[in-house]
Amino acid sequence: MLLMDQVHNLPSTPGVYLMKDSLGSIIYVGKSKHLRERVQSYFYNSKSHSQKVKKLASHIRSLDHIVTDTEFEAFMLECKLIQELKPMYNKKMKNPHAYTYIKIKRNEGLHRIATTHTTSDGDDCYYFGPYTASKFTLDKAIQGIQECFRIACNQSNTTKGACLNYSLGLCLGMCLGGDAVQQYNDIIARFIALLDGTNRSLFEELEQKMLAAAEQYDFETAAKYRDYIETVNILINKKKVSEFSKTNENLVILENLNEDTVKLFLVNRNSIIYHEKHNVDSAGMGRLQSKVKSLILEYFKPEKARLSNEVNRDEIDHAQIIYSYVQGSACSYIHILEEWLELENQAELGEALNAFLCRPEQNLQVT
Repeated sequence: MLLMDQVHNLPSTPGVYLMKDSLGSIIYVGKSKHLRERVQSYFYNSKSHSQKVKKLASHIRSLDHIVTDTEFEAFMLECKLIQELKPMYNKKMKNPHAYTYIKIKRNEGLHRIATTHTTSDGDDCYYFGPYTASKFTLDKAIQGIQECFRIACNQSNTTKGACLNYSLGLCLGMCLGGDAVQQYNDIIARFIALLDGTNRSLFEELEQKMLAAAEQYDFETAAKYRDYIETVNILINKKKVSEFSKTNENLVILENLNEDTVKLFLVNRNSIIYHEKHNVDSAGMGRLQSKVKSLILEYFKPEKARLSNEVNRDEIDHAQIIYSYVQGSACSYIHILEEWLELENQAELGEALNAFLCRPEQNLQVT
């Protein structure tokens, strides 16, 4: 079958597409909520495409696809296939430098901030990450903090006189020594607290600066603060994803596919361990609760839940997808506490499921 015939015959459903070259090798894996529309986009309006997309399209000779019930499953499958197949055009996923850390020195003097692709246990530095956002995005977030709080000193030490940024109003004067060094390090301490989730005052001050600029009709400055807030949000959300990926969480997730069908997911840590569609009606909740409870006791074994707190890079990708999914509006979910799995506490499990399933948006029953 000709390539464009394959494209035309794709369904408009969620799924994953696998693009192949003339040798039949998979060169790119992608996902979409609407397969046909997404794949067609590679071959139309090519003037607006990046050079990477143009080069990819020129090498495509055939393609396969895998249909999924939900966009969430398409995301997870795409991630898994990229990690396994390492297609040449999915460069970010196979490039070890796709992950970046924020590095802050703890030694005497100025506690400088930097970004790096590696960590070291013996260099007396704080490390935060890894972040899946690009190094450019992290550098922009750091730049925003530095400029807003006037800690963008570009002098390597405090003995060479004032730096250029001091004359531009972007440096407190750390390069001149004195009290400015302590002011600088106090701000860095608040930045560290923002990254580890113990103090949001630095972020809240950014928001106040944005509002103050808007109230003064200085919309250009307000827009600058807004952009900085968006990039700093990436740092904050990464902390949440990191904590999420390290916990041995058991999640039950329900997504409505239509008025007659739901998709049930059981997730342990960063992996989907069960997923199945169920036909439903609104006659009652008994059978749905019984079904879900039996699956929980079958798949969520206490001994299986005890995993290491060490998180590898592949897990971070999966955790990001799962975290974004459960924080969105497409699904409802419940955390299954490990003690509920014990025989003497299974009545509590039943009560929790009943409360979860009896929400108005989940007033369903397996049939």
